[in-house]
Amino acid sequence: METVKLNNGVEMPVLGYGVYQVNPGECERCVADALSVGYRMVDTAQAYHNEEGVGAAVKKSGIPRQELFLVSKVWISNAGYEKAKASIDESLRKLQTDYIDLMLIHQPFNDYYGTYRAMEEAYKAGKLRAIGVSNFYPDRFIDMAEFSEIKPMVNQVETHVFNQQRKPQEIMKSYGTQIMSWGPFAEGRNGFFSNPVLQRVGAEYGKSVAQVALRFLIQRGVVVIPKSTHKERMVQNLDVFDFMLSEEDMAAIARLDKAESLFFSHYDPETVKFLVGLGK
Repeated sequence: METVKLNNGVEMPVLGYGVYQVNPGECERCVADALSVGYRMVDTAQAYHNEEGVGAAVKKSGIPRQELFLVSKVWISNAGYEKAKASIDESLRKLQTDYIDLMLIHQPFNDYYGTYRAMEEAYKAGKLRAIGVSNFYPDRFIDMAEFSEIKPMVNQVETHVFNQQRKPQEIMKSYGTQIMSWGPFAEGRNGFFSNPVLQRVGAEYGKSVAQVALRFLIQRGVVVIPKSTHKERMVQNLDVFDFMLSEEDMAAIARLDKAESLFFSHYDPETVKFLVGLGK
């Protein structure tokens, strides 16, 4: 597996398995399948309510812990120094591990500065190998990066061919922060799987639309965490390291960028009310 080096020297796989919207009852089986076909990074979160499933699958896999890269996130309702500190320990317990490879602030709401202080403390104590943020738009990302002791190592944001995050990625790079994609397939929105450009490029290389989309992001330096509950698709999503998109194909896919979310906006008051209300 190819890796990227975070700003603290930690090596992170460029491709992992995401468990967003994976039913807690099915999560252990899905993660076990993913590990069995070669995934070594698993991305979960407190808000997904499936950290236990991830932990159980990892424990039963027999794979040495140092060969795995586990990612989780502190939810809004656990924000603030004391709550975040307790929630990190709870995530460690649920994941059945002594350390988490990457912990992120899930959303930039509530006392996320207190949350980050708890994460910095856990990082210094060896409970977390890397820390960062998720869904931080450039304004809040810059604010966090400028006024935190430890610069965020990762920012996980909606990134796919229709929302390529080009300017935000440049800003992250200026602070030594790695961009990580959630929703690399745009959850099938905007006709993703039938897009003629992606289909044409895929035909050139004998690859699927999904594989082309992942390869495009990886070549742009984006870490990806595709999700599937089907083992055969897990295998397919992992099979993106035996080809390289040409400059012309990269440019053609780049032109699909609309530079706007297909899901939500933090600038929409109703969206913010909905998010902060979850888990209250």
